[in-house]
Amino acid sequence: MDLSVKSTRRNFLAGAASLSGLVVAGCTTSRPLPQVPGISPISQSYKAMYGPDPNERFPIPAVDLTRVPPQFYRREVDYFGPEPVGTIVVDTSTFYLFLVQENNRALRYGVGLGRAGFAWSGSARVGWKQVWPKWTPPAEMIARQPELAQWGVDFGGMPPGLQNPLGARALYVFKGKVDTLYRIHGSPEYWTIGKAVSSGCVRMMNQDIIDLYPRVPSQSRIVVT
Repeated sequence: MDLSVKSTRRNFLAGAASLSGLVVAGCTTSRPLPQVPGISPISQSYKAMYGPDPNERFPIPAVDLTRVPPQFYRREVDYFGPEPVGTIVVDTSTFYLFLVQENNRALRYGVGLGRAGFAWSGSARVGWKQVWPKWTPPAEMIARQPELAQWGVDFGGMPPGLQNPLGARALYVFKGKVDTLYRIHGSPEYWTIGKAVSSGCVRMMNQDIIDLYPRVPSQSRIVVT
C-alpha cells in the first residue's frame, strides 16, 4: 500500500562520534514497524531487483528476501510532503528513505538505523559521494574493539569490499561546509533493514544504494525527520 508522509523539520544535530558515520552503542527501540500487506509469493520482479550483480567491482550476491519484510522492498509510492523534487527524506519513525519525484510521487527504500541514525534530524546536503568507499573506525570504537586498530586512521582504513560496513556506495552528509560524519550507505547485512541496530547511521541494502546513487547528484538536499 502506498504511504503518504508529511515531513517536519527540527534543528540538525551536527557532528558525531565516528569518522565513518558508524557508532558503537546499545540501541533499542519500541517503535512499531509500519504495517503493509505482504507480497507472497515473492514476485519475479523483486527477485530480479535484489538478485546478484556480477558486474560490480566486488560482485554482489542476491538478497535473501525471506529475511527482509516485504514493506521494505524498493517501490514507487504516493508522496505529499512539501519537499521539492530530488530531495532525500529519511523518516526515522518508519525506517523509510524517500527520493521525491514529480507529480506527488517518490521512490521509497527501506533502511536500517543505528543509534546515530536516530540522533540526527533537520536538513543537510550530500557533500560528496563515493563508490565502494573505505571505512575508518573511530578511536572510541577501537578502544572497545582493539582488533579494529588495523583499520585505524594511521593505517588508511578498511579497504572496500563485500564486508566493508559502508557497503557498495556512500553518501556523505554535510551541514553547510561541515562534514557531520553521518552517512547514508550500503550494508552487507540486509537482514537489518527495517530494524534498529547497534551501530550506523542510515544503512540500505547494497542493491538499493546502488539504485539510489546515480539518482542523487552531489549537493542534493537531505531532510531527516
